[in-house]
Amino acid sequence: MMKAVYFEKGGTSEVLQFGERNFPEPCGENQVLVSIKAAGINPVDCKIRAAPDRFPVSYPVIPGCDGAGIVEAVGNNVKTFKPGDSIYFSQPGFNRRQGTYAEYVHVDQALLAKKPESLSYQQAAAAPLVLITAWEALHGRARISAGQTVLIHAGAGGVGHVAIQLAKLAGAHVITTVSSDEKAEFVKRLGADKTINYKLENVSEAVMRWTDDSGVDIALDTVGPSVLQNCFSCVKPYGDVVTILQPAADTDWREARLRNLRFSFELMLTPVMLELDSAMQLQGEILRRCAILMEEGKLTVEIAKTFDLAEAAVAQDYLEKQHPLGKVVLIIEK
Repeated sequence: MMKAVYFEKGGTSEVLQFGERNFPEPCGENQVLVSIKAAGINPVDCKIRAAPDRFPVSYPVIPGCDGAGIVEAVGNNVKTFKPGDSIYFSQPGFNRRQGTYAEYVHVDQALLAKKPESLSYQQAAAAPLVLITAWEALHGRARISAGQTVLIHAGAGGVGHVAIQLAKLAGAHVITTVSSDEKAEFVKRLGADKTINYKLENVSEAVMRWTDDSGVDIALDTVGPSVLQNCFSCVKPYGDVVTILQPAADTDWREARLRNLRFSFELMLTPVMLELDSAMQLQGEILRRCAILMEEGKLTVEIAKTFDLAEAAVAQDYLEKQHPLGKVVLIIEK
C-alpha cells in the first residue's frame, strides 16, 4: 500500500481524501516506476477535481500532473532511464493512468527528463506543466522570433512568469500585465520590459502607447474570456493570439478577423488525452531543453508555498483563492 490523495466524486476541495491506496502494478514495457518526492499543483488539478466527467479519468481519482522523484524500476523497453535516476515530468492521470498526489506512480518514459542537478525535488516538481505550456504556446503555436514584441497576460502567474523568461531568451521584447506593485517588481526581475497594472490602466491603450500604435506581434492569454477579447485589439494585423483557456461562447471575433490574426489554442494535456506518442516525446524533449537552461541559470520557476501531501485540499484552496506569485508544491515524505 502507499499514501495518496484521491477523490471518488467531483466537487470542492472537500472531496479530497488522504489515505492508503494500492501500490502500482509492475511497470508496463514503456513505463517507469517513480518514487515521488514532490508534486506540483496546477489550476487544471482543481478543474479536474471540480468536473471530473469532462476528463478521461478512472475512479477513485488520484489527481496531479507534475512530479519529481527517483526511478525505482523500469519496463523492458526502457533504455534511457535506470533505477536511481532523479527525474521530473508532467503526466495527467488520464486513460487509466494515475496522478502524482501519491508516493509512487507509473510514468510513460516519453514524458520523462532528468532532473536538473541544481534544483531540489520541490523546485523541479513545480516546473514541468508551466514549462511545457509556455514553450508550446510561444515556440509551437506563435512561432516566436527575435525582435518581436510579446504581450503576456498575468506575468506573475505560473505560466506567465515562465513565458516571460522564454520570450526574453528568444530575443523578444515583453509587455506583461500584473495586479500589484509587488508582482510588477517580480516580473521586472525576470526580464519584462514593460509592466501594466490592469487594475489602474487600460491595457489596450497602454500597449498601443508603448508600441507607437502598432500593436504587439504575439499576445498570450493565460486568464480567460475577457482578457482574450482584449487581446484582439492589442495585436498588430497578421499577428498571433494564443490562449490556454476555452473562449466564451459570446466572444466577438470581428476584430480578430479584420486584423487577419492567427489564433491558436495551447493545451498541454492533448498528447496524453489522445495517446499521441510523438507529441509525448516532444514534451519530454522540451523538459530536457529547459533543464539545460535551468542548469545555466537562465530559467527559473518560482515557488510560492509548499504543503505536506496530507494538506492537498488546503493547498488547492490556497491556489484557487490567493492566486499566489509562483507555484504551489506538495512535499511527499515517506
